[in-house]
Amino acid sequence: MKTMTCKQLGGACDEAFTAATFEEIVELSKTHGMAMFQQQDATHMAAMMEVQKMLQDPAAMMQWFATKKQEFDNLADD
Repeated sequence: MKTMTCKQLGGACDEAFTAATFEEIVELSKTHGMAMFQQQDATHMAAMMEVQKMLQDPAAMMQWFATKKQEFDNLADD
């Protein structure tokens, strides 16, 4: 199991997500992001806007995703 925070994944807070795979971490982060969107949390909304900008460039998004996956892979197990 490995742990990454919302901030490490491009978010706005120190909420920690723990999972066995990067894909599981992404799903936990998405669930958290949806909750923050429903609450209209200002800091998370700003972070989401940055991700939305990145989505306009598929190559940049793929690079970002690969970088975050590598960061996850390089983490020591909890």
